[in-house]
Amino acid sequence: MQRKNKGFSLIELLIVVAIILIIAAIAIPNLLRSRIAANEASAVGSMRSINTVCVTYSSTYGGFPPTLAALGPAAGGGAPTAANADLIDAVLAAGTKSGYTFTYTAGAAVAGQVPTYTLNGDPVTPGTTGQRYFFTDQSGVVRADPAAKATVASTPI
Repeated sequence: MQRKNKGFSLIELLIVVAIILIIAAIAIPNLLRSRIAANEASAVGSMRSINTVCVTYSSTYGGFPPTLAALGPAAGGGAPTAANADLIDAVLAAGTKSGYTFTYTAGAAVAGQVPTYTLNGDPVTPGTTGQRYFFTDQSGVVRADPAAKATVASTPI
């Protein structure tokens, strides 16, 4: 009498597991690169949004905002003011979004108005959340540097 075996042998299961591990080893680096590219695209979009709302703030209140938080909403809500213009969301106004930290620096005030600003977007963890560093100012040109903090001399994108 012959016994009929049901199921898979240990060798067959090990081969299937090995194939799955090989596929995962190929796919994971691509997934990480995709996440970095998405974070970088989000950072550039956020910088463009901040440039746009800085112009809106300037035309509404005269001069650019003194801080990034001044572009965000007030803590308890309420009507927009120069201190809380409610032009960007609270997450971006806090300075960190999608793996990037945004550093807004207002220029020196002239007659009570800020005539210039700079904005840097740096990855929270370089090589993991992003690879490029970004810079923009009141000109609206977004610049990038792949190795170090971007400046006005960096390559425009």
